[in-house]
Amino acid sequence: MGKIHDRLILSNIISDDNENSDFISLLSLDEEEKMNNEALPDSLPILPLRNTVLFPGTVMPITVARDKSIQLLREANKTKDKLVGVVTQTSPDVEEPEGNDLFKIGTVASILRMIKMPDGSTMAVIQGKRRFQIESYTSTEPYLRANILPLNESEFVNDYEMKALVESIKEYSQKIINMSPHMPSEAAMAVNKITSPTFLINFVASNLNAEMPIKQEILSEVDHLKRAHLTLAALKRDFQFAEVKVQIENKVRGELDKQQRDFFLHQQIKAIQEELGGDSPERDIDNLNQAAKGKKWSAKVEEAFAKELDRLRRTNPMAPDYGIQLNYLQLLLDLPWEEYTKDNFDLKRAEKILNEDHFGLEKVKQRILEYLAVLKLKSNMKSPILCLYGPPGVGKTSLGKSIAKSLGRKYARVALGGLSDESEIRGHRRTYIGAMPGRIIQNLKKVKSNNPVFVLDEIDKMGMSFRGDPSSALLEVLDPEQNGTFYDNFVEIEYDLSHVMFVATANSLDQIQPALLDRMEIIEINGYTLEEKVQIAKKYLIPKQKENHGLKSKDFELSEEVLKKIIDGYTRESGVRGLEKQIASVARHIAREKVMGQKYNKKVSADDIIKILGADRGEKEIYQGNDVAGVVTGLAWTSVGGEILFVESILSKGKGKLTLTGHLGEVMKESAITALSYLKANGDKLGIDPLVFDQYDLHIHVPAGAVPKDGPSAGVTMLTSLASVFTQRKVRPHLAMTGEITLRGKVLPIGGVKEKILAAKRAGITDILLCEANRKDVLEINESYLKDLTFTYVKEMYEVLDFALLAEKVKNPLSLAVTSNHTSPAV
Repeated sequence: MGKIHDRLILSNIISDDNENSDFISLLSLDEEEKMNNEALPDSLPILPLRNTVLFPGTVMPITVARDKSIQLLREANKTKDKLVGVVTQTSPDVEEPEGNDLFKIGTVASILRMIKMPDGSTMAVIQGKRRFQIESYTSTEPYLRANILPLNESEFVNDYEMKALVESIKEYSQKIINMSPHMPSEAAMAVNKITSPTFLINFVASNLNAEMPIKQEILSEVDHLKRAHLTLAALKRDFQFAEVKVQIENKVRGELDKQQRDFFLHQQIKAIQEELGGDSPERDIDNLNQAAKGKKWSAKVEEAFAKELDRLRRTNPMAPDYGIQLNYLQLLLDLPWEEYTKDNFDLKRAEKILNEDHFGLEKVKQRILEYLAVLKLKSNMKSPILCLYGPPGVGKTSLGKSIAKSLGRKYARVALGGLSDESEIRGHRRTYIGAMPGRIIQNLKKVKSNNPVFVLDEIDKMGMSFRGDPSSALLEVLDPEQNGTFYDNFVEIEYDLSHVMFVATANSLDQIQPALLDRMEIIEINGYTLEEKVQIAKKYLIPKQKENHGLKSKDFELSEEVLKKIIDGYTRESGVRGLEKQIASVARHIAREKVMGQKYNKKVSADDIIKILGADRGEKEIYQGNDVAGVVTGLAWTSVGGEILFVESILSKGKGKLTLTGHLGEVMKESAITALSYLKANGDKLGIDPLVFDQYDLHIHVPAGAVPKDGPSAGVTMLTSLASVFTQRKVRPHLAMTGEITLRGKVLPIGGVKEKILAAKRAGITDILLCEANRKDVLEINESYLKDLTFTYVKEMYEVLDFALLAEKVKNPLSLAVTSNHTSPAV
């Protein structure tokens, strides 16, 4: 009924502006009868309305923005009778309604006035005449037009029931008007002055706060008594709503004194804070409210935010909890709950980026391209959790940036080295002053994306303390079945990490707990060959250092021979980090010479390298020949790549004592004991007198005594060394070997095959002996690495000795004299 006020104002505006208009605010019986007797045209242009129903006799302003509707009104306004057919849409969501989108019953309307609005739309004031029914649509362009028929209404009977209904409608209308303080007294007078029962029904129905289907039902009803009943029922609902509204207002008014007092105090606090230069609590809360309206998050998070915001309203701004609560709500707004970057599914582009940024690493690149291909086919795929494992300086960490670049995702990195506090992963509880979320949540807040590439750097170097075990906290983060509901102690709301692509890096898998290792897809990144390092230096390192030192591309050149000298003489690593440092030293020297105006050789020579970097510091182990019995070349794996090592054995007169030196670990010592026991048990096959074992002391030494050594892979090397020293036979030249041994005479497989092969190649080895089970590892290595190498695969320890030992004795062999009265122990 609140619309009566607007209609009366509109009535006055139109009447004052156009005195000659035939517009009549309220119809009398005679005027209504005259209007109903007016002949209707056979067809009319049809004007569709959204959420609005026009009733006969009522005046209504409408705003039209559709091009078709504007053209319809302009053309109809030029006609003599200015008539249009007004019909309501069945659904307000239809932008271009057709005949099926409109109700069948509408109202013939006369255009009273048209006004062009500043925004380009048109406002028209129309008055309903009488109801009609659409028979058929005759055209749809440039606007709808239809053949119409007058609605066959029942005969109006003004009996007692109708009179009672009319009085009830007037009574409820008066009550609603009286309960509404904003309604003017003219509204009540207007309702009382209506003498026509049918116009009263139309007038009241037009001003109801009812939904559009209810109004359309009243318009479409042909029985006058039923129309009155429908109108009264809707009016009663309006009255009940008005009563509840008044009750609420009275209750609010009762609490107004307390609210005014609180408001006054808050205003004082606000004024003080503004005087001090800070935002008031109300402004903080308003800012949070505004930011939350445009936030993409689930209904659960929205509910939690609203609850915590309400808690902030009740918190004293001077309390310590206020700051914590404010920071917490700000964090919820900053987190990218459902904000994702769009993946770039161009596989050729991704492959190009990976190749431009990194040399080699084919297995990793292939895995990334496979993931991208599957993601393109299945958009809701859970992100893989990769662990790049290999020696330092091979590009594991920088590969994470390239992965993010190739996918078109944001990049985040967390350094886990030395981390020993579980709260760094899961965050602190908000009960503590200075509490903050864990590093996972902090980095997601920083990158503002819920699907970044997240690098967990040095995952093998986490510690453990009384503050907890961070590696155990990572079990939830790195489990695809659990990280969709990751729980941070500070956030206290489950956060979805399933779209994050985690890439962990590690130098060694031994320090990673098995449960965590099981959750990751391990991709081994091996060290680079000499040739690969040269190419990496030419393509990446030299241009990078020239740019970093402000040099142009023509300021100096490093040939492949010079680069090989730097690699062999000044670095000892599997990666290229040390190589980059040496190139940086060369760049700094060139920069100094250039700035000082000194003449220098732009094509840096080997002599220039010695002048710049100093004397060759290389400690390169090379093959040392087979002239001495008991000296055998083995292969070892270290954190910086593969190495060759020498196992040296010597015999001296004694009582069968075994001495092991060279800073050997327990496993390596056990390998030596196992090899000696095997020889004692099978010495007769090699022509070894059993008495030798009791009358000669055996000393086994592995050079570089200051360097700790351990592992089972030197077993075959020690066996060959002992067999050579006891038989004084030569070892096959240019041979290196690696493999674990058992007392049963079996040779077992080992790891780090590629690094060991590269070390052997650098040392000038041509023959490599491996366990048969390691054949598959060799097949996975690039053929270019295996050039000039011959591999021999064995299963039994006797095969090792058959291949490794030559029949020829060493020069000046040791004569192993034994005394027969010495009793040999049972084997």
